Amino acid sequence: MKKILLLVVSLTMIVGFAFAGAKKKAEADTESFRYDIEYARSNADGMCLVKVWSYSKKSRIAADQCRKNAVHGIMFKGYSASDGTTVSQRPLVKDAAALTDKAEFFEAFFADGGPYGQFVSAVTDGSMEVRKVGKQYKVGVVVTVSKDQLRKYLEDAGVIRSLTSGF
Repeated sequence: MKKILLLVVSLTMIVGFAFAGAKKKAEADTESFRYDIEYARSNADGMCLVKVWSYSKKSRIAADQCRKNAVHGIMFKGYSASDGTTVSQRPLVKDAAALTDKAEFFEAFFADGGPYGQFVSAVTDGSMEVRKVGKQYKVGVVVTVSKDQLRKYLEDAGVIRSLTSGF
């Protein structure tokens, strides 16, 4: 009986370490925020439809991180249209130092299951593309980001100034 119990505990620990390693890899890929963001198509009501390309050694990890990278892109990179139109979006957070000045806020905001998830949803119309680039995968997903709600959240948190606060 003790041998069986020892075997079960050992297997549980091995599986736990394997999943923890995969999670750490996903977090490492996400912490670097290596992605590309581009205009996808128009939408109304303060929503941005963007295509986000995330990179990772595992395509599933890259696909999972596209939602997080889309919110990060709207906040810190902005985007421009790749189809030659004049559509572009400036980043919501104009001060690059905000990422380090408010590190605790952003760490909690972008944590797994963090508040960033309430501002983004993936479009499920077959828009996902997977490409092999060297030893990594480049995964593109079209997502919808609620830019207006995100702006309001960041204003309420004191990360950015409101549009009515003046210059």
